[in-house]
Amino acid sequence: MDGAKARILICDDDPLLLELMEFRLKAKGYEVVKAVDGAEALEKVRRDAPDVVVLDAMMPKADGLEVLARIKGDPALSEIPVVMLTARKGEKDIVSALDKGADDYLVKPFIPEELLARLARLIARKGGKR
Repeated sequence: MDGAKARILICDDDPLLLELMEFRLKAKGYEVVKAVDGAEALEKVRRDAPDVVVLDAMMPKADGLEVLARIKGDPALSEIPVVMLTARKGEKDIVSALDKGADDYLVKPFIPEELLARLARLIARKGGKR
């Protein structure tokens, strides 16, 4: 990626999960931006132009599916890959997220190394372009 760090926006209302993910991602050399609710996630995705967004489905102010739909519905943001990381594991939830444009879907509890591998794949596919 030309020596530039990929920027990952993590959106979750669980402070422990945010801390764990930030630690793991920074250890892999990523730049991390955090948001604790849907409104903050939308603000930061517009302001910080992340390379990938990791999004919880159940958050205050705007849920993850609404945030996903707004990201994918905005021509300036729609190319940003979005990974849903959520406790919702029903077929309807998964299909709904994929229909709204999610690039990947992981169910909590998750394997941190699996998330890292999926993020690396999406960043490589995107080509690290900002």
